[in-house]
Amino acid sequence: MKLATFTYQGRTRIGLVRDRGIVDLSVAAPSLPQEMTAFLETGDAAMKAAREVPASAPTIPLTEVVLRAPVLKPGKILAIGLNYRDHVEESGMPLPENQVWFNKQHNCAQDPYGAIDLPVVSTMLDYEAEMCFVIGKRCRHVPLERAHEVIAGYFVGNDVSVRDWQLRTNTWQIGKSFDTHGPMGPYIVTPDEVGDPHALDIKCWVNGELRQNSNTKYLIFNCFAQVAHLTQAFTLEPGDVIFSGTSGGVGMAMKPPVFLKAGDSVKVEIEKLGYIENRVVPEKGETVIV
Repeated sequence: MKLATFTYQGRTRIGLVRDRGIVDLSVAAPSLPQEMTAFLETGDAAMKAAREVPASAPTIPLTEVVLRAPVLKPGKILAIGLNYRDHVEESGMPLPENQVWFNKQHNCAQDPYGAIDLPVVSTMLDYEAEMCFVIGKRCRHVPLERAHEVIAGYFVGNDVSVRDWQLRTNTWQIGKSFDTHGPMGPYIVTPDEVGDPHALDIKCWVNGELRQNSNTKYLIFNCFAQVAHLTQAFTLEPGDVIFSGTSGGVGMAMKPPVFLKAGDSVKVEIEKLGYIENRVVPEKGETVIV
């Protein structure tokens, strides 16, 4: 099952992606919540009701809707760093003995085909192709062997990074949290459709040039280990989004480094999950006080 957040005729809600169309759940299953986090909070009952929407349910052509970030405003966006060996090596860092975590603020969430801002304050804009997953059950102290139970589904992400802001301090949060710097989507693919999440090809192209080419089997700490680790410290809740790490091939590691510039197009594709593609545009840099 593929779950999407979309906007159609000026209204945003959630739906099921089927072939080249989307089933509007506000029509096909009107008793269900029309926002993704609320849907996930409803739990197994909501998933069951969505699965039972008949195959004959009418669809809206995908060409007529705007696909949005699957979770528009996650309660938490957590990202693990240095989680592929080749990326650790290209970063000149030692192989981590423990999981390395940082936050991305929820304002960074961007649509799967929305624009990425080139910041006014930096030219060191970089890409990081990542598999993301979303939490579907409130959970704490989850053992490794049960971690799969709390994952509602998987999707594609780009952990866009402003390298000078990221590396000027020991905490990476600000450099990873600029507005629009967390494009994700195009939809949530449920675990039954994904199969083994640790056997998926993941690739990134910049302007058609293949920059990253790996497979999720090379994660140092896999998704289940990530859930088990995080829930030792705090509760994960439905709608929380996890970025699971990037492989080698980022722009900063090229010799010389090659950073994104206005007009560039970045495409990230993951086997079974689809792709996202985002164009870099200059940030307007306008003062906003509301």
